[in-house]
Parts: sequence; structure tokens; C-alpha cells
Amino acid sequence: MKVFNYGSINIDHIYRVGDFVRPGETLASNNYRMMLGGKGANQSIALVKAGVHVQHIGRISDSDEWICNKFRDYGIGAYCLQMVDEPTGHAIIQVSDAGENSILLYGGANQTNALANLAECLSNGESGDWLLLQNECNLTADALKLAKNQEMTVAFNPAPMTAEVRDMPLDCVDYLIVNEIEAADLLNDTDIGADQPEALLEQLHARYPQLKIVLTLGDKGVMYQDAEQTLAVAAQKVESVDTTAAGDTFIGYFIQQAMTGASVKEALETASKASAITVQTLGASESIPDRQTVLSFDFN
Repeated sequence: MKVFNYGSINIDHIYRVGDFVRPGETLASNNYRMMLGGKGANQSIALVKAGVHVQHIGRISDSDEWICNKFRDYGIGAYCLQMVDEPTGHAIIQVSDAGENSILLYGGANQTNALANLAECLSNGESGDWLLLQNECNLTADALKLAKNQEMTVAFNPAPMTAEVRDMPLDCVDYLIVNEIEAADLLNDTDIGADQPEALLEQLHARYPQLKIVLTLGDKGVMYQDAEQTLAVAAQKVESVDTTAAGDTFIGYFIQQAMTGASVKEALETASKASAITVQTLGASESIPDRQTVLSFDFN
């Protein structure tokens, strides 16, 4: 059993600042780092570190071979990774002293994937395999349909949320993983705000009763609902340094737990623990803990 991750690959330019830069302001950064990032790459790294066999589907610039080498070093399958004459996606990330982040994203090669290549890669999927995907690449709706035709389990993290997601074939999705802002945008209901997680979860389930819905709430924990149960798990109380890859870490560990037969509660608790470890370290992919660290980590 393996996971195909059709996901974005970015080069992250990370600037540490006291507060986010304001319109018209020039602000000095306290620190700068360049790192491998992108929701797709981060989630592939989280999956591998959790112990899952991953094949990553995506595109990067033919001048960034170091990314292929980095994937191989992590143990991520890269035979579906194409190098093209387009700039690799990249992000300008401000990380404030409060541990919050602000991100400017350029899609680049992530937006140039070809349907024929995507279909060829997913044709190697078998019943029981998974497809994980986000919303930073083109052909997202096509990927959902192709995976369902292969009888794969589909986990969709529609981030960043766009209006087009509401028209995608969500009946092809098994697990929908969203934060409270994404949930509110997906519902497109001005009467329910991001500060009403119980109402958001209830309305999402009413609109998409076939989905297993995971609603992440940052330092407020996570909620879950499917046709049979509703659960809530509190977040670990930690000092946050950088939240950049927290959601990606959560997704990687949640899927690993689901694949290996853990209960939903166990999966939520393990994923929340991994995410809490991540926010205590600056950076994206490099802050994601391995499975042994998660299993042995003591928050007391």
C-alpha cells in the first residue's frame, strides 16, 4: 500500500520579522533561510517520516536538480517528478516573532502539469493505494476523477481554498481535510464564521454527508465527523516558534495512522502530537519530526 501525492513543490524564502510588513513599509528581516517547501513536498516528507511509501507527482525547473536529490535523500519516490523549462514554484514567507506566518506564493511549474502524464502516473495505482492532493497544482479535478477510477482512497486538502473547489467532484473524495477558514469558504455561508467550528463541521457534514471530514483548528485542536461519529481532540499546549508546516505534518501523520488501521481518535491524537512538535522549530520541511521522535516525545 502506497500514497501517490500529486502536490506542489516550492522553494521557500523565509524571513524572520518582528511583525508583518505593512503596505508602503520597508522592513528589515532578522534572519533569512532558503528551504524546500510547498504543501505537496511538505506532506510527502511528513508521510515518509511517518513511515509511508510515497510517490510524488509534480514538476520543477530543470535548473533545480537539487530538489530531486533532496527527495531521494528523504526516501520519496521521484519517478513521477518531471523537470521542465519553467521556474520552480516559490514562496516568500514572513515569520513573525509571535510564530505566525504570512505567505506570498508563485505557482510556477506547479501549474503546468500535463493530463497525460498525470494519468500515466496514477494508472500505476491499485485498489487500496491512496491519492493525496492539495490545491496548489493545476488539473486538481482531473486527478480526483482519475484516482477514483483506480479505486484509490482520496484525501483532499483544498489549500489554498478557491471558489473553483466548490465545483470540483467532491464525490470522488474520501477524506476532506480543511482548517476553519477553508471550511467557511467552502460553505460560502456568511452566517457561519471561522470562529464557529461546531457549526462549520455540522454544515459541512450536511452538505457532504459521504465525506470523512477533518477540521483542523490550530491551537484549539481538531474535530472530525463522518456518517457514524463525531470527535474532538485538544491540541498540545506548546510554545509556538513557526506554524509553517504544522498542517502538512498533521496530514502526513493522520494518513499514516489511517492507512495502518488506527482508530480515528488515535489518528487524530498522533497527528496532533506530531504537529505540536513541528511548531516548536523554525522552518517548513526541516521542522517535520520522524516517527520515533513523535512516539517518544513527552510534553510534560
